[in-house]
Amino acid sequence: MKKNLVIVVLAIIVAALTYWWGYSSATADAVHSATLADNKRLTEAFEQGQALGTVKEKVVTEYVYRDRVIQGRTQTLIKQVPVYVSEAADRACVVPAGFVRLHDAAAANLPAPGPGGTADAGPSGVALSAVAAVTVENYGTCNATANQLTALQAYIRGYQATTNQQAPK
Repeated sequence: MKKNLVIVVLAIIVAALTYWWGYSSATADAVHSATLADNKRLTEAFEQGQALGTVKEKVVTEYVYRDRVIQGRTQTLIKQVPVYVSEAADRACVVPAGFVRLHDAAAANLPAPGPGGTADAGPSGVALSAVAAVTVENYGTCNATANQLTALQAYIRGYQATTNQQAPK
């Protein structure tokens, strides 16, 4: 009987050790698989971050270059106003006060000033060359803003391409 008891105890011990070994192996495999998956995700995130950094660098470089070109052209055109709008043209063309009021309202995105009248027909004291310079500056600002929006759109397209996301509809 003692012999049978020893065999049963040994069988239980072998079964327990086999169970423990299987459990430990499964746990180790699960931890290893999770670690591999985490490492893969981190590597992909790092590579994606590098790609996004490259997209950003390219877009910003192009934006800054185009912005400098726009600012340079705008300043050159402003300096050329006296060549194209002479003092004689300033004296010959009276800019009406109504034009100045309407232009200023449009520049500030305000509604049209009150109803026009005889006071609006009179001279404003603003030279035609000043109107030309302000107009050139306004178009320069418009072009700079368009450049900003173009750069932002390029960045978003690059971001979407890098992250494989769909553009919002």
